[in-house]
Amino acid sequence: MDEADFNALADAELEHLEGLLDACELDFDYEVKPGGVFELEFDNGTKIIVNRHSAAREIWLAAKSGGFHFRPDGGRWLGTRDGADFYAVLSRCMTEQAGESVSLQG
Repeated sequence: MDEADFNALADAELEHLEGLLDACELDFDYEVKPGGVFELEFDNGTKIIVNRHSAAREIWLAAKSGGFHFRPDGGRWLGTRDGADFYAVLSRCMTEQAGESVSLQG
């Protein structure tokens, strides 16, 4: 997959993510920054960063519990280390940082 194809695929996924965040009932703020960067901030001041990393052809997630990398695979974004689904990991990280249950469906 070349960089242009990856960017189109990642941008579509991040647009989907934005819709899920808008629909999420959790009380948190998020900002979309240039270059495909999402910054989620919770009431306790902690943050989660999600961004497109074109050079690696991955979507990266940085949270209090660590950093995670995801690659496209069969219409899903799966963890490069453990095959975990992007939305399952993001939901878990949001739950940990917000102290409330979050379940985002990809």
